[in-house]
Amino acid sequence: MSSADATTAGVVFDGSGLGEWTDEERFSVTAERIAEYAAATNDPIAAHRNGEVAPPVFAVVPVFTSMAPAALSVAPVELLMKLVHGEQDFLFHRPIRPGDELVVRAKPIGYVGKPNGSTVVVYAETRDAAGELVNEQWMTAFFRKVDAGPGEGEAAPEHRITDADRAGEPAAQVTAQIDKDQTFRYSPASGDPMPIHLDDEIARMAGLPGIINHGLCTMAFTSWAALTELADSETARLRRLAVRFAKPVLPGQEITTTFWPTGSADSGVRAYAFETEAAGQITITDGRVEFN
Repeated sequence: MSSADATTAGVVFDGSGLGEWTDEERFSVTAERIAEYAAATNDPIAAHRNGEVAPPVFAVVPVFTSMAPAALSVAPVELLMKLVHGEQDFLFHRPIRPGDELVVRAKPIGYVGKPNGSTVVVYAETRDAAGELVNEQWMTAFFRKVDAGPGEGEAAPEHRITDADRAGEPAAQVTAQIDKDQTFRYSPASGDPMPIHLDDEIARMAGLPGIINHGLCTMAFTSWAALTELADSETARLRRLAVRFAKPVLPGQEITTTFWPTGSADSGVRAYAFETEAAGQITITDGRVEFN
């Protein structure tokens, strides 16, 4: 077996695709699309609801159609139905605003296997029409119950929460309601048509208890919780937002996100670790948010 390939039970991950960019895609940002996304994530920040500035997690919308093809250039296409969103990490250079003409592309940068599942890390960049970076993203695709072996390439940046973080006094705690129709509003606003969020029967066939909320939708809830409680709702101050998706959230559930102050390697940056809980289970962990 070459170092570029890993196999398990006849499944082959091909490392030769690492570092290969997808074709560039273009995305025109409108105030209406921003406002639709804000409404679909119950975002209370007026500048988001009015379409003046995009909510942070809106940054995934322009790159969404590039992410899966990048991951599947390493993982076999037949594993698509085993793919779940494992982690997401945003590095923001500036907010997205209406009128932006964005150019996006993505590439797989590494993969690794474990007995319970394998990960492929995809890096994506979003630039404006002048070529300036708007944001960078690391998406970790998790392929359930597939072992790709030792793998190769790069891992995503670290953002693990520690027991020391949790031992501190919380800086804020925010409780919010995931609506019964949340997934049906989020799907068109985000451009994510995955049936496990829209079709109860398909979700159960996939081994889920029923329709589950989009992980990125739940992440969007944590983003506005952080902004309202820790940054006076000033989106431009947000530098980084990263999470690991631990358990699915169901429509109709209440979620509570707790933020703890934590250290930052950069002076002038305030950093917080966070977790989100629903029905007594941690649904988002290894959360990290940083503000300038």
